[in-house]
Amino acid sequence: MRARLLILLMVLFAGVLLALGIPLATSLAASEQQRVVVDRIDDTVRFASLAQFAAGATPPDAVPGPLATLQEELDRYHDLYSIRAGVFHRDGQAMAAAPAGWRPARSAGTETGDAFGEALAGRRSSGPGQVWPWERDRRLVVASPVIRDGDVIAVVITDSPTGPLRSRIVHGWLPIAAGELAAMLLAAGAAVLLTGWVLRPVRVLDKATHDIATGKLASRVAPAGGPPELQRLARSFNEMADHVEDVLSQQRAFVADASHQLRNPLAALLLRIDLLGLELPEGNAEFASVRAEGKRLARVLDDLLDLALAEHSPADLRLTDVAALAAERVAAWQPVADRADVRLDRTGATAATGWVDPIALSSALDAVVDNAVKFTPSGGHVTVTVTTAGEVVTVKVADTGPGLGDDELERVGDRFWRSSRHQNVSGSGLGLSIAGALLATGGARIDYAHNEPRGLRVTVTLPRTGPEAPARPPGGHRHVVVGPVPEGRAQDFTER
Repeated sequence: MRARLLILLMVLFAGVLLALGIPLATSLAASEQQRVVVDRIDDTVRFASLAQFAAGATPPDAVPGPLATLQEELDRYHDLYSIRAGVFHRDGQAMAAAPAGWRPARSAGTETGDAFGEALAGRRSSGPGQVWPWERDRRLVVASPVIRDGDVIAVVITDSPTGPLRSRIVHGWLPIAAGELAAMLLAAGAAVLLTGWVLRPVRVLDKATHDIATGKLASRVAPAGGPPELQRLARSFNEMADHVEDVLSQQRAFVADASHQLRNPLAALLLRIDLLGLELPEGNAEFASVRAEGKRLARVLDDLLDLALAEHSPADLRLTDVAALAAERVAAWQPVADRADVRLDRTGATAATGWVDPIALSSALDAVVDNAVKFTPSGGHVTVTVTTAGEVVTVKVADTGPGLGDDELERVGDRFWRSSRHQNVSGSGLGLSIAGALLATGGARIDYAHNEPRGLRVTVTLPRTGPEAPARPPGGHRHVVVGPVPEGRAQDFTER
């Protein structure tokens, strides 16, 4: 947006400067040419006076002095200024000319022919059109009539080269061009400052919007600087963010409270179901179905509570050996993979550090690896690969399961979403949502793509540099409820 605004302002400034500079340059060129034309008119008038005196001698041939004087003046004029000049009778014969033998063209449409025709009509030539510096073949022709007894008896013509005139025009344009350039530079600086002043609140607003979208709900915009309209927008944005944060906090609190409050009666209900099962014949199908649904409901409540806590808990970011942590989680899930007849391998870098919450990353990897092992058929393969690239470290979990379609990839990770092809597999549809929430609090992200030749590839991307993170309160602690973990491992960690 800033680039487009800068381009627009620069175009406007350039248009204004050109609108001022072009008329000024044109006026200067016209003034320079007018000064030269006036000089040439004065010269032709002087030569016309000499020609009139020479023509009035009786007989002309008996008094060679005036003609000789006229010729000498014309020769000296040509030698000094390199300007061709001459006095010509009505029939085009030269009375005197310099250089010797010069005859101007008299055909219509030529500069000398048109000027000669105007002078024969008793009018001084109107002068040539404007000469521009790039018109190197142009010449400046001025003609004046020689009048005696009210009749035009001859015509004086000067034919000047335009090189000096064009040079003076260019030298006159240089200060104008320098002034235009300086004004354009000042305008560019003003445009940069103006766009910065206008767009600074927009950049702050964009950053705050991105922070809120990535889970940093405490981000706000300081309504300072910029136009009043953007200041009002910043205040409105803060009001909206406060309202959104309140609504989300109430929603999360409700989910956490509801899940927590339902766990005790559900535990009591499951206990009574187990006691009731003692009175029923072994292998009763109805009892097994009720007991399985009760356990599924308990799993959903646990996952809801995990998700609420993951979204509430601040990230405890620290420099972590991601490769070692990934190797640890692969080793923990190895027995589960062996029972499912799935080969679980770890490849890639043996040491790769990243700035991440180790407990959150462990929980996320547990959810992703559990999902991969769960949906990979017997004899399949799950690979966990750790790589580094620039400022990020990635952990890729690829399986050889049935994978997902393109439309399903767009929905994977949504809460409670499960593929219609996998409804018979146990789970609540919250595992990957919990993993995404855990990673988002630390500035990481999780992406999903097709694995080649088949299966699903989940990529966890972690930063290698530490962002600014809010400090944890002294003496405080947080509870992180880990999602699916291998049997025999604790599901609740408390970090003090």
